[in-house]
Amino acid sequence: MSKEYILRVQCPDRYGIVAKVSSTLNKSNLFILDSAHYGDPENKTFFMRAKLIYSKNILNTEKFGKFFERECKSLKLEWSIKEADYRPNTAIFVSKYGHCLQDLMYRVDSGILPMNVSCIISNHKDHEKIAKWHDIPFFHIPINKKNKEKSEIATRQILKDLNIDFLILARYMQILSDKMCKDFYGRIINIHHSFLPSFKGAKPYHQAYKKGVKILGATAHYVSSDLDEGPIIDQSVERVDHAKTPRDLELIGRDLESITLARAVKYHIERRIFINNSKTVIFN
Repeated sequence: MSKEYILRVQCPDRYGIVAKVSSTLNKSNLFILDSAHYGDPENKTFFMRAKLIYSKNILNTEKFGKFFERECKSLKLEWSIKEADYRPNTAIFVSKYGHCLQDLMYRVDSGILPMNVSCIISNHKDHEKIAKWHDIPFFHIPINKKNKEKSEIATRQILKDLNIDFLILARYMQILSDKMCKDFYGRIINIHHSFLPSFKGAKPYHQAYKKGVKILGATAHYVSSDLDEGPIIDQSVERVDHAKTPRDLELIGRDLESITLARAVKYHIERRIFINNSKTVIFN
């Protein structure tokens, strides 16, 4: 059977990019099933995602890469190609709140999120039973002010041993080091319990209750060394009124967090997201 591939392209914007890329793909017996592109007028950068099918069974990506580079050299492309059914080896980080973890695992088991959950890492033991239920390795790595460096060394070793290339912070209430954020930039997604920027810190729903908010939100974003300031991937909101208690707000918020995180993860897995300076370009 012919295989499908995802091609991603980013380069300085100019005339003729789509035509050049398309003709080069045609010469390589790769045909476009669907594609999307965008030229950012502000920073003059072009983005393109294309789903391809190869007419001759399995593509020799190394051979194709050399040809593609040679043909499109003048475009100064940053590009990649992967099989469309590629499943990233994923580590899910969680603390005491397990709603996002459980929602993700349901979607993985249902085939909605095609990724290999290689491990679950937590600074608490609360959700070890969830890992056992799904037959996934669970690593309990306690963290305090004195052992943060040692904990990160242990975490990095796990990621290396399991060849992890995607990290999900599913309400993981610990701050990653600057080096960790930089080393995995663009490969760590966090869910924040508000429509950023608002109600940072502990008990966000109690803060929202005291302020009498009329809209609750959740924000999924890539993690950067600036706390909760990484490029935003997805956001959700829901209207609430004066009759809602802090518990009501918390339950509504948990649903928003789960839905928003899952959507962001799906975009990432399907290679739909491009980081565009402090923002994102996402092809639906």
